[in-house]
Amino acid sequence: MRERGDGAQLLVLGAGGWHWERLARAAAKLALPLRRLGFAALRFDGTARFGLRLGESEELPGAVLVRFIPGGSFEQVTRRLGILHALEALDVPVINSPTAIERCVDKSQTSFRLARAGLPTPVSWTVERWDEARAILEAETKAGCELVFKPLFGAQGKGLKRVRTPADLPSEEESAGVWYLQRYVLPEGGDRDFRVFVVDGEPIAAMARRGSSWITNVHQGGHPEPVACSDALGALAVAAAAAVGAFYAGVDILEERGTGRLFVLEVNSQPAWQGLQAVTPFEIADVLLAAILRRMRR
Repeated sequence: MRERGDGAQLLVLGAGGWHWERLARAAAKLALPLRRLGFAALRFDGTARFGLRLGESEELPGAVLVRFIPGGSFEQVTRRLGILHALEALDVPVINSPTAIERCVDKSQTSFRLARAGLPTPVSWTVERWDEARAILEAETKAGCELVFKPLFGAQGKGLKRVRTPADLPSEEESAGVWYLQRYVLPEGGDRDFRVFVVDGEPIAAMARRGSSWITNVHQGGHPEPVACSDALGALAVAAAAAVGAFYAGVDILEERGTGRLFVLEVNSQPAWQGLQAVTPFEIADVLLAAILRRMRR
């Protein structure tokens, strides 16, 4: 075990604005030293004590909370994930781990791991040829099913598209040469799904998201409504987070119309919680940081 210069400190990466204010307030209640940096301030440095420099410091924190990894070039994203892998190699707890983040950012990996874990999730396909995507669409249409196209690395409901005919399939340029297609599940209760916030194996809060269209994300105009973390809803969310190895996660779940069956749509390893906080009577950041502090002490 290497020495820790800032062993009691939690380093938050990529947070700002509302989320940072909530985290800072929660940290003050716990007397937990908190520091915030953007990924551009981190670097591999062969002259530094541990081979990394975190801002101006060569010392390692007690843990790292990855609030948000910004988009960028392939090289930039690779370097940012490489920094997180290096911190783990130095025995610094990284929450969420870079492996969990990689599994969640790539929707095809998420779908694969959910299915392998035996969890109910819509059938999906990921291909690199438009002709293959068209053949899948035609077979599904013949079977009476509809598909949804999702950007492989998309978030916040951006770029989603219902696909009914080959003309609806995005071009190679629009899809970045990868077609991730998911079988559409007709939701119970109109345009509604659920977001469950899981922390360290516990479902701590949940909301229904009701949209003005089939896209329910709060960033796309979805309206949050409070719901209880029922046994079935909470247990499924916890299992989904475990399937991708996430310490904390926002799990999107849909109830199928007519059957009441629950399906996991996605697992977000860098979940925002401003919309969920609006319908939650306690501070989500308090629960998250208390769990991280327990992890640091372990």
